[in-house]
Amino acid sequence: METPREQALRASVPGVLRSLLVAARPKQWTKNLIIFFALIFTIDDSWGLGDTSRAVSLIGQTSLAFVLFSALSAAIYLVNDIFDLEADREHPTKRLRPIPSGRLPVQVAWSAAATLTVASIGLSFLLVPEFGWVALAYLVLMTTYSVALKRIVLLDVFAISAGFVLRAVAGAAVLQVPISPWLYTCTGLGALLIALAKRRSEMVASQGLAGRQRQTLDSYTVPLLDQFIAIVAPSTLLAYTLYTFTAPNLPENHAMMLTIPFVVYGLFRYLFLVHAKNRGEAPEEVLITDVPLIITIFLWLATASTVLVVFR
Repeated sequence: METPREQALRASVPGVLRSLLVAARPKQWTKNLIIFFALIFTIDDSWGLGDTSRAVSLIGQTSLAFVLFSALSAAIYLVNDIFDLEADREHPTKRLRPIPSGRLPVQVAWSAAATLTVASIGLSFLLVPEFGWVALAYLVLMTTYSVALKRIVLLDVFAISAGFVLRAVAGAAVLQVPISPWLYTCTGLGALLIALAKRRSEMVASQGLAGRQRQTLDSYTVPLLDQFIAIVAPSTLLAYTLYTFTAPNLPENHAMMLTIPFVVYGLFRYLFLVHAKNRGEAPEEVLITDVPLIITIFLWLATASTVLVVFR
């Protein structure tokens, strides 16, 4: 016969596990889909059409890389929430997260983060050594971000952008293929745009408590962030446009330019959501909930893949 204390302890275990899953932020793992970019943009007859077994192997490698990066990201999110414990308790929504709310004990979060880190880094090196080094670089960058960079104005958003670029590099590393530098440029600029939009939305939603919720927000203003966005947004579009007809690994007939309208609409749609709906604080939510944006991304992927298969 269990005592009331034993019953409470047993009943709490599923709750802690659920809280651990929530704290790992599975919705944000969608950011790691960038790892598949290298796979998409290296489609050719050498594996995509002429060698099915090789295609399956490369898809499997990339999928495993995605899983490992998601596990590593989960560990970093746990560490980030531990370091931001007090600041998150001042935030209207972040205070409800498992760690600041107290539903997930800090000791459990540390143990889970350590386990996920060791496992993901170790398996990354076993998968492909080059991929392992990229994963390690990502871990160092994001840990430095959580400890220091997120408190330094401008470097906070540049660090986020660099993290996305490393995801793209990881996708190429696991396949051991080169991809156009333009893709890294577009990824970096796009990520920088998302980071700036996130800061803008945080400023708008802070209701005068911005500095207590995030230290760097004391140094930003909404008009300043709007100026940054006004620079980065057209730069992103220009970089992608140049990529479609200058990258050496694309079809010579410039058919990839057919994807430009989807990028233009997606960019405009995202800016509309940021400015008119103030939805920039949770870009991962926008990615999986905004139907027009989801359709645009699907059409872009379908068009790009078709161009690469048919015309390359």
